[in-house]
Amino acid sequence: MVRGLPSPRGARLARLLLPALFALIGTLGGAAAVAQVGDEAVVRAREALGQKDGARLAALRGQLLAARHPLAVWADYWELSSRLTTAEQPEVDAFYARWRGSYLEDRLRNDWLLELGRRGDFAGFLRDHAEYRMRDDPEVTCWEQLALQLGGQGARAAAVAAWMAARDPGEGCRQLGSALAERRLLRSGEIWQAMRLAVEANRPRSARLAAVLIGPSTAKAVDEMLAKPARLLERHVREPSAHQQELATLALMRLAGSDVDAAAQALQAGWGSRLSNELAAIAWAALGRQAAWRQQERAHGFFELAWQHQHDDGAAPRWSDETLAWSVRAALRTPRPDRERWGAVLRGIEAMSEGERAEPAWAYWQARALAERARSATERARATAAFEALAVGVDYYAQLALQELGRPFVLPAPPPPPSAEELEQARQTPGLQRGLALAQLDLRSEGRREWNFTLRGMGERELLAAAELACRAADWQICINTSERTREQLDLGQRYPMPHAGAIGAQARERALEPALVFGLIRQETRFMARLRSAVGATGLMQVMPATARWTAKRIGLEMKPGQLEDIDLNLRLGTSYLRLVLDDFGGSQALAAAAYNAGPGRPRRWREGPVLDAAAWTENIPFAETRDYVKKVLANASVYAALLGEDPALPLRARLGRTIGPRETDAPTPDANLP
Repeated sequence: MVRGLPSPRGARLARLLLPALFALIGTLGGAAAVAQVGDEAVVRAREALGQKDGARLAALRGQLLAARHPLAVWADYWELSSRLTTAEQPEVDAFYARWRGSYLEDRLRNDWLLELGRRGDFAGFLRDHAEYRMRDDPEVTCWEQLALQLGGQGARAAAVAAWMAARDPGEGCRQLGSALAERRLLRSGEIWQAMRLAVEANRPRSARLAAVLIGPSTAKAVDEMLAKPARLLERHVREPSAHQQELATLALMRLAGSDVDAAAQALQAGWGSRLSNELAAIAWAALGRQAAWRQQERAHGFFELAWQHQHDDGAAPRWSDETLAWSVRAALRTPRPDRERWGAVLRGIEAMSEGERAEPAWAYWQARALAERARSATERARATAAFEALAVGVDYYAQLALQELGRPFVLPAPPPPPSAEELEQARQTPGLQRGLALAQLDLRSEGRREWNFTLRGMGERELLAAAELACRAADWQICINTSERTREQLDLGQRYPMPHAGAIGAQARERALEPALVFGLIRQETRFMARLRSAVGATGLMQVMPATARWTAKRIGLEMKPGQLEDIDLNLRLGTSYLRLVLDDFGGSQALAAAAYNAGPGRPRRWREGPVLDAAAWTENIPFAETRDYVKKVLANASVYAALLGEDPALPLRARLGRTIGPRETDAPTPDANLP
């Protein structure tokens, strides 16, 4: 069954639904009428938190607690967390007791653990940490490992792993690093590796903090290197020490981020022969990554030099998974002979960490490489088995794998809908009710966090019931995201709903667009939530930017007033008109048009230059991770919607991608230079 409501109005619907939602939370008390009266107080309490108005926040907290409002826990949390630096353990324990088992009990525990670490109360920290459930804050993990180290209970491997995992180290991770260095538990090679990862990720502060652990002179040298990497590389040192080699490697990585040519020249002019094989491999791989991100054809050659030095060293590469990923992308772009190209793809994937290697993208390209290189029945069987493992579900790589296996894309049979008992259990789950109520009060960030915490540990039937609760409240974002957590029972009515179906279909057909493509794009843009606005101002179902809206309206002869972009019909008209224009500008290519809709038309025009590529390989090489993911999901979504709508023909994913993507044909129309 296809899910959807005919053009629901978010704000109006939320106001109608909230009393019924609150009435369901019998376990927290409070009649529906009381809850309805208190809704505005919840919003005002959140505003008081943002304005740092402690007195007003405390008063609103008291009102909500006295009224036993179902969302009083949030006001209680906001008030206590706003003054946590002066709080004492008894009032924190009282909060835990009031809200035992809730998301906010654990959220406050996370905050309090950070505060206890800053206070140096490690006995209290370890006591509280024993009941901490989320365990997903790297800074809390650093404080935990520091507490264990100071208590003589810590393991070196766990402590070093916690320190290395911190992307933006806070006080806990800084103190942990210092403690490990003082106890000689942190080796210099690990510190240099942390600095390399920080420089690669353009996190200079992290690199500086790590350098301090080696010593003041190293910290000063690293600081100078980060500011002017080329100056360090200009020093001619015939036989650099290990320390000088490490600094030079960092300088080469840093320089490559802004000037690949200068870094390549420095390596070729002498530093390539002065570094150890391992460091030379790291430097060449850094150049390869930067060149691949810029889609330069020499990227694969840089990676080949890196592998050559790495093989000479005989050890496994200590390159990041991200660098290895770019080595694979560079191999996919190279015009080398097939067996050599696919061998490089396999080499890069096999060097990745186990977790990264299991990602669907690399599982797919590994299977493709195995199939392309297969010379025996055994090798072909291995490739087929790899595709079989991927060809489950309806996502992008499942659809590509089905194509490789020569099978049609068929929608899976729907699971039984949630029973009355399953739905009632979902309704009686306070965390789900609070999460949905918060979202419908436009406190979506808070609502999403509470909702997702409550989903932890749920089985597939429970997830389907929770998703159904959100579907019936017309919160399609929560509905889709929850239903997507199931692995075996796929309810496509929940995952691919069709609200505003009449308006979307009419606007698509008026502009000769396939409705499935428009549905697929909107699902990725906003999950059909018409009131969403991005941080940069993109508005409405199709997330139209104001400047693009004005340009498009003028182009199609439509009068538009400020503030109209949330209107569903107007937003759809502008969004579909713009999509039609970018499709025409890119010769009907859905992959290029989707990339243009997300990143602007100028970028995909540049990205298509260079060799003619298999369309899936071109998509994998899109430099921006957001756009890369966007193109994959929009086109995979469109294939599912085409099947749900019974479109004839229902284009499979490969047909949407196209066979190849390359430079614009010489006889193609000139690009529209005014297209925003």
